[in-house]
Amino acid sequence: MKADKVREIDSAELQTRLQESEEQMFRLRFQLTMGQNEGIKKYRELRKDRARMMTIISERRAKGEVIAPPVAKKSAKPAAKKAAKPAAKTAAKPAVKKAAAKTAAAKKAVKKGTK
Repeated sequence: MKADKVREIDSAELQTRLQESEEQMFRLRFQLTMGQNEGIKKYRELRKDRARMMTIISERRAKGEVIAPPVAKKSAKPAAKKAAKPAAKTAAKPAVKKAAAKTAAAKKAVKKGTK
């Protein structure tokens, strides 16, 4: 995408396209690490397009235009999982950590005493 075309896009749309390109880059990076080299050209193009978009956004901010960050898409599933956690299970974790710390301290004390 040329810089002239990027400048024609409004700020909200530019932010969403930037976010989409970041997600695409993540997927391509993952594929490249897995040994699939078909996406290397696409990855390079995305990187340059992303840089152009970020440059245009920073130019607009320098001019004084207010650019709101894109709204993150959240699913309802993670919130439901957090609400479904039993309170007893979360309360037990600090007690387990304290017990582990006490046993580690006791082992250190025993080692110091045997030297």
